[in-house]
Amino acid sequence: MSLKIRLARAGAKKRPYYHIVIADSRSPRDGRFIEKVGSYNPMLPAEHEERIRLFGERITHWLGEGAVATDRVAKFLGNAGLMAKRAYAEQPKQSAPKKKAQERAKAQAAAAG
Repeated sequence: MSLKIRLARAGAKKRPYYHIVIADSRSPRDGRFIEKVGSYNPMLPAEHEERIRLFGERITHWLGEGAVATDRVAKFLGNAGLMAKRAYAEQPKQSAPKKKAQERAKAQAAAAG
């Protein structure tokens, strides 16, 4: 059984609230889970202490059992010091202007300045 540490949505419409849970990777997002290990309230300001609550002892236990955190939860755990922060790749260069557009920009800059 592969375990995930992930968010399970709760709360009302347009008022999100998430539980951080340990769940089997095959179970649905808001479905069956093994244990609640924290909560996340995105409606609170970023500096508020109740925005992210984590039960560190239980999380380290489940990480030792082989649970894998999703990207968002891994970011929370990295900021809390419960696991190493993930290194994110640089943004793709696909969205950069192509060769002709760069040449046009250089020509316009030379003409203007």
